[in-house]
Amino acid sequence: MSESSRPLGPARVSVVVIAYNDAAHVGDAVRSALAQGDAVGEVIVVDDASGDTTPEVLAGFAGEPRVRPLPRTENSGGCGTPRNDGIAAAAHPYVLFLDSDDLLLPGAVDGLLAVAEEQRTDVVAGVCVRRELPEGRDTVWAPSLYDVSQGATLPGTVLDGVEDHPEFLLDTLSVNKLYRRDFLARHAIRFPDGAFHYEDFVFSARVQAARPRLAVTDVPVYVWHVRRQAATLSISLRRASLANWEHRLAAHAAVVDVFRTAARPALARAAQTKFLDYDLPMYLRELPQRTAEYRAGWWTVTRAHLAGFEPAAVAGAEAPSRWLHAAFAALAAVPEGRELTRFVELAAPRPRLVPPYPRAEDGTPVLAAAPADVPLDGLGKLGPDALPVAVDGEVTVGASTRLTLTVHDLYGRVAALAPLSVGVSFTERVSADEVSAEAPLLPLEEGWTATIALPTSKLLRAGRLAAWSLHAELRYADGSTGTAEVRAPQGFAGRRGMVLGRLGRVLLVQVVASARRGLVLRFAGGAVGARQVMSGRFKRLFAMR
Repeated sequence: MSESSRPLGPARVSVVVIAYNDAAHVGDAVRSALAQGDAVGEVIVVDDASGDTTPEVLAGFAGEPRVRPLPRTENSGGCGTPRNDGIAAAAHPYVLFLDSDDLLLPGAVDGLLAVAEEQRTDVVAGVCVRRELPEGRDTVWAPSLYDVSQGATLPGTVLDGVEDHPEFLLDTLSVNKLYRRDFLARHAIRFPDGAFHYEDFVFSARVQAARPRLAVTDVPVYVWHVRRQAATLSISLRRASLANWEHRLAAHAAVVDVFRTAARPALARAAQTKFLDYDLPMYLRELPQRTAEYRAGWWTVTRAHLAGFEPAAVAGAEAPSRWLHAAFAALAAVPEGRELTRFVELAAPRPRLVPPYPRAEDGTPVLAAAPADVPLDGLGKLGPDALPVAVDGEVTVGASTRLTLTVHDLYGRVAALAPLSVGVSFTERVSADEVSAEAPLLPLEEGWTATIALPTSKLLRAGRLAAWSLHAELRYADGSTGTAEVRAPQGFAGRRGMVLGRLGRVLLVQVVASARRGLVLRFAGGAVGARQVMSGRFKRLFAMR
């Protein structure tokens, strides 16, 4: 049946839900789709041969005519094939994808559909929220694209293709977008079939290669549940497996091939640049947590993958990413010990170069010592806010929390800016509350120091654990500033203990380092904290995430 012969009415959207052994959550996903209202004409639920009670849960919707179970008799091994089945079965002009363990936000379909029909677009993209469970902490996926409060400028724009906005390649999700079905059909766009992981990457590239008319909105669309304690982790959380990284490399290679085949060389280069700035650092900073065997294998396959990158793609990456690319080319084996730590911290979301600061024989600053001598090309051209400055933090806690900072000079670049003071922001990880303080910087032999103290009561949250990340803003004589994550110089310390706060109140304190050596403070106070210790839950509460 052609689209023109289908009933138009208010129903305009087919929601495709995919499920496999997810009886605990699929019902909620389906209900979130039905709750979108009359614009949703059908909810196609593709059951990928589940072995649990998923079929029984779907049978419970027998009285809802819009729910169309589509059972498969053989498991496909991935997410692509069931989504393709859903596209093929869809009866309405627009398609929206939903995973069985996630949710559509109220008003998502109406918000996207209004933009699609007003702007006559092929694709409309909206906001996806990552929700960490069980804490319930929400963050916007790809905030540089969608979060206006963090400076995103694309929401409210309509793009004819993404060549002029290659930053959009950062959004590899398929689930936060409404697609015109005839656009997908006209360009034969489907997901990779079978046991192909990171299938969203390739599907998104195929969409982008077809040069869609694309509207970017700030419509809240999707809740992506991140269940790190689930019995079966989602693909994106299985990073402890080398196979996971190899799947990601294969998907990235397929993305580049999609763009090259479609005669979109600029997008192929942009995809490689995005890999250097985003994918590579995300896995590199976790290397110290992996086994020696994993690290060796990871370095080998990554080095081979990077060897094929175009020089223009490397040149377009951020300076720390360029330096890391050069390190892979220069070092045949994975570095260990202090050198690995330097690479890991350079891969942090806010990159930093930590001491010592080696130089080549001719005095040139280098990332790795001889014989590699990886030069830090472009270091002298970085502005104050882009300098990868290292700021160490040491903490003592009592009635007051005292933070002693050490700011390291970076090949003389910090000294040339004449730092005057430092402001520190304590950000609570669940509530995003901020507590700030400032202090003057005093010179040391090879850097600067400052001490900040604030009442510990400001860092407590009633009835629960409070975890705080720390960021420093350096203020220079010319009025410029630079920011850095405060680091734990000794790595994971795991210092845990009890102290007395004001009025004899018992405080449970832990000072730890994140995987990338960022300093983290964790507090639990009063009777709640004491009960947690007595019940044996203390270790789990303060476990590294």
